[in-house]
Amino acid sequence: MLEIDSLYVAYHGQEILMDISISIRPGEILAVVGPNGVGKSTLIRAISGVHPLRSGRVRVAGMDLSSLTTLQRSRYLAVVPQDRLLPAAFTVWQTVLLGRTPYLGWLGRVTEADKKIIQRAMQMTYTTSLANRRLGELSGGEQQRVLLARALAQDAPILLLDEPTTHLDLQHESGLLNLVRSLVQEKKLALLMVLHDLNLAGLYADRIALLADGRLHSVGEPFQVLTEENLSSVYHVPVHIIPHPDYGTPLVLPDGRVASGEFMTPPALSWQGFELGAKEIQ
Repeated sequence: MLEIDSLYVAYHGQEILMDISISIRPGEILAVVGPNGVGKSTLIRAISGVHPLRSGRVRVAGMDLSSLTTLQRSRYLAVVPQDRLLPAAFTVWQTVLLGRTPYLGWLGRVTEADKKIIQRAMQMTYTTSLANRRLGELSGGEQQRVLLARALAQDAPILLLDEPTTHLDLQHESGLLNLVRSLVQEKKLALLMVLHDLNLAGLYADRIALLADGRLHSVGEPFQVLTEENLSSVYHVPVHIIPHPDYGTPLVLPDGRVASGEFMTPPALSWQGFELGAKEIQ
């Protein structure tokens, strides 16, 4: 189980995340959603140890992750980051092999067992045919699948995904999320996944955590969190929620009748002021 207890994170003295407490059980998917800039990616970096905590704890199976070395922590947490800073000259095979680093020992010898785990991870992510391709030759979507394969090769019980569907077309988007969900159920992984698409969150997540202004606005099952009241309040735009025709999960639809800019234009601005400013520039 992944337990996040009273988490506070700051950048240059400014608090980004405040009093975040969430737990994720084995076999469960938690989707983290919220507007841009509320700290979703920061939460991933804080949990994985990339960014230090101001206060609070992150525990796995009762162990405080701050007490573990980076190598030890990587046996419990695997991350698919949003920013793909990948060495262009590496092959796909070499990249996925990096997922086995916590288990290779100081000699770095790759065993037959390691190779089987790598092959399985690549099969599951449909990257086997790319094995000898260099990362610099791949599309963004292909690189995303390679990163997932690397995370699966790490064989950790906790999986953190930061916007995993970025750059994926509809086929690979649904294929990746279906794959992730089946792996969570089969291997009893605890998965925390940052998503922008609220409809994907409602369809694939067991629970949803909605962030607003660096705080946890609400957390619960999709139909408890993805409500018109919650989303209109957090995103500052009216929405309608209807049940999915097949699954009954909430579908989020923006109100298309709202005049353009009605909710987003700051009160101090007006078209009249804009026209006056334009005349002055001329």
